[in-house]
Amino acid sequence: MAGDWEREEPESSDSLKTFGAFVQGLREHAGYTREEFGPLVQFSKHTIESIELGRRMPDKDFVERAEPVLGGTGALRRAFGHLTRQPGLAAWFKKWAKLERVAVSLCAYECRVVPGLLQPEAYARAVFRNQVPPLDDEQVEQQLTARLERQELLRTRPNTAYSFIVEEALFLRQVGGAEVTRGLIDHALAVCRDFRNVEVQVMPLRRWDHAGSDGPLQLLETPERRWIAYVEGQRGGWLHSDAKEVSMLQMRYARMRTQALTPEDTVGLLERLRGTL
Repeated sequence: MAGDWEREEPESSDSLKTFGAFVQGLREHAGYTREEFGPLVQFSKHTIESIELGRRMPDKDFVERAEPVLGGTGALRRAFGHLTRQPGLAAWFKKWAKLERVAVSLCAYECRVVPGLLQPEAYARAVFRNQVPPLDDEQVEQQLTARLERQELLRTRPNTAYSFIVEEALFLRQVGGAEVTRGLIDHALAVCRDFRNVEVQVMPLRRWDHAGSDGPLQLLETPERRWIAYVEGQRGGWLHSDAKEVSMLQMRYARMRTQALTPEDTVGLLERLRGTL
């Protein structure tokens, strides 16, 4: 369950809210509850609620399945053609970024790229330039600026505890080339050395048991001691506040901390990798 957070979507728009109200009106006129409507269109009650409240862009499949169930007049298809979404950052990220600025603690496991808070400029630029579809130069610079500004959290919030678990493979991959990778490792070593509130652990390449096989995750503790989680896939991300779901992700992260190298051994490994470049 996603708790009171939503699947990754850009900010809502008036057309999304209007479309959602239209769907809700047709559904109620047809005499279906959300629980009854869900199986008919093969979408969950939670997804239907998000669409009706204008918080989620409906899939075309939703429209095609809902149209005959809600009267078959073609009105739903016509309304779908007028939908727009607010441009800019995903709604979840705006919420997450706001929480990051006040977090008591933040934990992140990454197996795809080095976490954004640990990326030096050259590495971050290489990551953005490798995106598919490609970003134009202005978009690269905008995202790079936002990332570097976000990294000031490590300096400006010395009382926040940061924990990062990073796969060894990410340092071996050499995104951007050998020179960029040297800078990446030097930056990681500097963070380990200079920030007492930051703990970095490398998950070794050869590891017979691994609690992170389901992919990257982030955990955040608010000043009210409430935990929130974020998990991500190829084309979507989910914020979780449901206590049961977050507890399960905390258990996974705790297990990974025991499976990864200690912070001291992590420094030794990074120094050895640096020496091979």
